[in-house]
Amino acid sequence: MALAAKLAGADITAALGGCKDAGSFDHKKFFAAVGLAKKTDAELEDAFNVIDQDKSKFIEAEELKLFLQNFAAGARELTDDETNKFMAAGDSDGDGKIGVKGMS
Repeated sequence: MALAAKLAGADITAALGGCKDAGSFDHKKFFAAVGLAKKTDAELEDAFNVIDQDKSKFIEAEELKLFLQNFAAGARELTDDETNKFMAAGDSDGDGKIGVKGMS
């Protein structure tokens, strides 16, 4: 995983453990636990580019649903409710996509 190389393994393990159950994902808590909350804009853009699987310059719901799998193979998918809440938090213009500025 490209993100795993840029973050501490113990932080990733702890962050994934904190949201292993369906419905327990909170993007703010996850970003803080995994260390993304302390990254520079350039580092966040690198993370965005990993999550943007289709390289469209946007993260759509299908990619966001698989967000946790960018940190560890076999991680669970986000539930529809978790995906919708995460999307709403990052989708600043209501177009159903998150641009790179929505990651911070």
